[in-house]
Amino acid sequence: MQKNILIIEDDEDIRIMMSYILTEEAYLVNTFADSPGIEGIKAVAPAMILLDNRLSAGYGSDLCKQLKSDPETAGIPVVIVSAVSGLRELAASAGADAYLDKPFSLEQLTELAAKFLTR
Repeated sequence: MQKNILIIEDDEDIRIMMSYILTEEAYLVNTFADSPGIEGIKAVAPAMILLDNRLSAGYGSDLCKQLKSDPETAGIPVVIVSAVSGLRELAASAGADAYLDKPFSLEQLTELAAKFLTR
């Protein structure tokens, strides 16, 4: 069964590239340009979330905190993706499972997916 990855990324080029690479790795991928909200995320039922920190409707770190405080979504691995300095600390304070600095390599992206989805 394919594992479902949700990508929430406002930069269309990055969103398309991430989706293409992960689809090539045989993952099922859903994408949003902005946060679909907790209920929208629950409807997708992802096995993993790649979450940009800077979204037009707010910050990915705030959404991550909401996800980690909801019993239905707390167990979903969340990776915060950003070019901001201090990303490690930001991800830790949000309760994220990992972080990915932009720019990132394709190998870093696929290794993170494998790390969380081959459990």
